[in-house]
Amino acid sequence: MTQDEPGFDVLTMGRSGVDLYPLQIGVGLEDVTSFGKFLGGSPTNVAVAAARHGRSAAVVTGVGDDPFGIYVRRQMRDLGVDDRFVVVDPHLHTPITFCEIHPPDDFPLWFYREPSAPDLQITAEHLRAHADAVTSARLLWTTVTGLSVEPSRAAHHAALEIRGRRTHTVLDLDYRPTLWADEATASAAVRDVLGHVTVAVGNREECAMAVGETEPDRAAAALLEAGVELAIVKMGPRGVLARTADEEVVVEASRVEVVNGLGAGDGFGGALCHGLLSGWDLHRTIAFASAAGAIVASRLECSTAMPTTAEVEDLLAGASA
Repeated sequence: MTQDEPGFDVLTMGRSGVDLYPLQIGVGLEDVTSFGKFLGGSPTNVAVAAARHGRSAAVVTGVGDDPFGIYVRRQMRDLGVDDRFVVVDPHLHTPITFCEIHPPDDFPLWFYREPSAPDLQITAEHLRAHADAVTSARLLWTTVTGLSVEPSRAAHHAALEIRGRRTHTVLDLDYRPTLWADEATASAAVRDVLGHVTVAVGNREECAMAVGETEPDRAAAALLEAGVELAIVKMGPRGVLARTADEEVVVEASRVEVVNGLGAGDGFGGALCHGLLSGWDLHRTIAFASAAGAIVASRLECSTAMPTTAEVEDLLAGASA
């Protein structure tokens, strides 16, 4: 390793941008009058969530050479995430994402990433230039969105090749249909990489895209057959199922009043990173991740809503009391 590229606990790849979330709940965007501005992008939020648990974290992504790009990098640093691998694109704008908030389960998204997003312009050469960071990271977190177009797809393949299927190489199934030509294209792209990761995480709809199964037991089995060592299927109100070749656990969902469910998966992801790196048993890891996701769902924003370890433990303690 070079002196300027320390081994991070968590290295994520993929989307970054600005979330503009309405400050009026239950209102269509056409009637919203004010918004809150937050750091966004699923893998960026996962890095923030991991940092909240004391993990050193960095993101491989891109932003535009614009005020929002300055904001994204500043927020990363303020929230404890290293931004040294962020590429500033001189031509494309930093993406913006709008949502509507209709609790408990309706949160439509509008992505403004045309004609492309800087995070989709990351190249394989950029990853190879930072190969030491990819190999030395204790956990690498990638997402399906990063496979949607070139050159990002080649960059993700390069990262997985460099990584060499080391322990804790994660694929977040993170399927956003509007960012793909069609589901069949996404499915083929996922099948190409499942054998190169050790952990796969997704909800039932994402598992259907990846392996053609929505029933949690069958989806987990199909992911294991595809080559992963740990398959995690998020089941919404039914909780989370996790399976390895030797063990299966099901964790019930934590009960909270949902405000905005969009960041729950990212809070889950960062907490999952913490549990895996802590060497916890599977049940404790999944219970901790599930509780963290629930806490984020009870808050408006995503990145700045990520809970501390103490907050997650307090929720778990209250649930078991």
